[in-house]
Amino acid sequence: MQETRTFADFGLHPDIVAALADTGITAPFPIQAMTLPVAMSRHDIIGQAKTGTGKTLGFGLPLLHNVVAPGDEGYAAMERPGAPQALVVAPTRELAVQVAGDLTKAGSRRGIRVLTVYGGRAYEPQIEALEKGVEVVVGTPGRLLDLASKGHLTLAHARTVVLDEADEMLDLGFLPDVEKMLALTPAGRHTMLFSATMPGAVVALARLYMTQPTHIRAMSDDGDDRRTVAAVEQFAYRAHAMDKVEMLARILQAEGRGLTIVFTRTKRTAAKVSDELAERGFAAAAIHGDLGQGAREQALRAFRSGKVDVLVATDVAARGIDVEAVTHVINYQCPEDEKTYLHRIGRTARAGAAGVAVTFVDWDDLHRWALINKALELGYPEPEETYSSSPHLFEQLNIPEGTRGRLPRSARTREGLSGEVLEDLGGPEQRRSGGRGAGGRPDRERSNQGRPGHSGNEGRSSNEGRSGSEGRPGSEGRAATEQRGDGGGRRRRRRTNRAAQG
Repeated sequence: MQETRTFADFGLHPDIVAALADTGITAPFPIQAMTLPVAMSRHDIIGQAKTGTGKTLGFGLPLLHNVVAPGDEGYAAMERPGAPQALVVAPTRELAVQVAGDLTKAGSRRGIRVLTVYGGRAYEPQIEALEKGVEVVVGTPGRLLDLASKGHLTLAHARTVVLDEADEMLDLGFLPDVEKMLALTPAGRHTMLFSATMPGAVVALARLYMTQPTHIRAMSDDGDDRRTVAAVEQFAYRAHAMDKVEMLARILQAEGRGLTIVFTRTKRTAAKVSDELAERGFAAAAIHGDLGQGAREQALRAFRSGKVDVLVATDVAARGIDVEAVTHVINYQCPEDEKTYLHRIGRTARAGAAGVAVTFVDWDDLHRWALINKALELGYPEPEETYSSSPHLFEQLNIPEGTRGRLPRSARTREGLSGEVLEDLGGPEQRRSGGRGAGGRPDRERSNQGRPGHSGNEGRSSNEGRSGSEGRPGSEGRAATEQRGDGGGRRRRRRTNRAAQG
C-alpha cells in the first residue's frame, strides 16, 4: 500500500503546512499533488481542471511559499516593501472572495496580507489597504485594471501571476483586460493559468505570455464529464410552467434534503421563484446580476451559514460558489447546453458526498434537452410528463406522502435572509440604490458599456444572457431593461414620462 503524501513532503514553508493543519487539511488532492512539484520550482503551468478539484491550493501554496512576508528576513531590503508580490485574477466576485479566503487561511501564520479587489464595493478601503501594503492581491479584471490605471495598484513587483478559470474570463469578455494587466507585470514572472476547457483564445494567451509551460491535466482519460455525471443521481421531468413552483416546493421537502441551489436562465425568474418560495415558508434567497454586491454577499453568507437553505441563482451569478454541503441542484429552467448542465450539477456531490440533480423540461425545451441527453448519455431522451401530484415524483425523490406546496410552520426553523446583515459597502451602487444593482453601477461598470467585448464590470448582469436565454425573442427575459439591469431602462422610462406629460 502506497503511503499517503502530506503537504510537508513538498518542501512548503513550515508555517504554511501548520496553517493548513489548523483547518484540518494535511494531504493534497490529486491536482495539488501534480501541481506542487512543478510550481515550487517556478515553472509556468497550464492546469486543466474544473472548479471543485482543489486547484486553489495547487497554485496558492507555491504562491504563498515564494512570498516574502513582513516578518521575514530581507523584507525591509526589498525594492518596494508592501507592493503586491503576487496577483490572482478571477472571472467573478464570488470566486475571487473564495480564493482570497483560502489564501488568507493558508498564509495566516506567516502574516501574509491578502487583499480582495472587485467592483460593487467602495474604492476607498481597497486603496487604503494598498497604501498600507499587501503581499497578495486577488481580484476581478475590471476593478484591478481600474486601480492600476489610476496609479493605486502597482503590478511591477508581482513575481507570481495566476489566471483562474481563464475560459470563463473569455466567456465574459475579460481577455483584453487580462492582457493589459499582464503587460504591467515583470517579464520574468512565474505564470500559472487554470481553465476547465482550452478554447483557441486561451491557448493563444498562454503562448503569448508564458514560457515553456508544463501542461497538467487533472481529468480522467475516460472523460471527466462522465465521472461528474455518475457521481450525481439525476432526474428529468417534463413539467408544466404553471405547476413548476408547486413541484419545486414539494421536492424541497424531500427526506434528507440539505442546502439546495435552484438554477434559472433569467434574472427575472430567479427573483420571482425566490419570492414565491419565501411566501410559501421556505428560507430562500436569490442571487443574480441585478442585485447589488451587498445583497449578493448577504445571500451567499446566509446560504453558507445555513440561515438560508435554498439559493435561487442564474448561471453567471453562481460561478465560483463552492459549498460542500449542497445536496440538491434543481434546474428550474432547462440548461442551454451540456456544458451549462455539468456546471450546474457540479455544485452538488462535492468532496465525495452524494448529490441529487432534478431538471424541469418545458415543452419548448425538449429539443434542447435531447441534445444534452445525447451528449452526456444520460438515459432520459424523453422526460416523463410529471405533475406536482404524480406518484412517481414522490417515490423517486423520497418526498413524504401527503406533502403539500407550503412548508409547515413547525418546519420553519431557519432564520432566513433577514438573519444575515446587509453590509454597507459604501460604493456608488450602495449610495444610489441601497444595495440593489439595478439602480446604479460603479463608474467603470458604466463606462464599459458599449465597448467591444464589454457589457459591464464583474457584476455583468447583461452577460447573464450568454449563459441562458435572456434577451432573446421568446425567452423570459424579453425586455431590454431586464437584460441590461442598468440605467438604460430608466432613461427610456423618463423619455416616456416626458412624452406623457407633454
